[in-house]
Amino acid sequence: QVQLVESGGGLVQPGGSLRLSCAASGNIFSIEVMGWYRQAPGKQRELVATITSGGNTNYADSVKGRFTISGDNAKKTVDLQMASLKPEDTAAYYCNADLTTTWRIRLRTWGQGTQVTVSS
Repeated sequence: QVQLVESGGGLVQPGGSLRLSCAASGNIFSIEVMGWYRQAPGKQRELVATITSGGNTNYADSVKGRFTISGDNAKKTVDLQMASLKPEDTAAYYCNADLTTTWRIRLRTWGQGTQVTVSS
């Protein structure tokens, strides 16, 4: 069993900041990539940012310069610091991990999602 648990969503005014956190637990041998995706109503899920175990990061163009992803390999956590938030950032945010289980099975797993609403 592998589980991703997110926290930190909520309501914030335009221009504000919010921090999302995600912790992985269970029968994990290694985590290759962790990241955040989001899905707004009526839209497809889209990549927000990812970080590899080596620290390489990748961001969607729409969040570059405003969002920062960070990870802790030992704690199996990934955070997303969001600043200068815009109404169009409103979405359900999902944590994602590409990992290897203790049975050496490669797995892509998702968290349950946390809502971020940017509104005045």
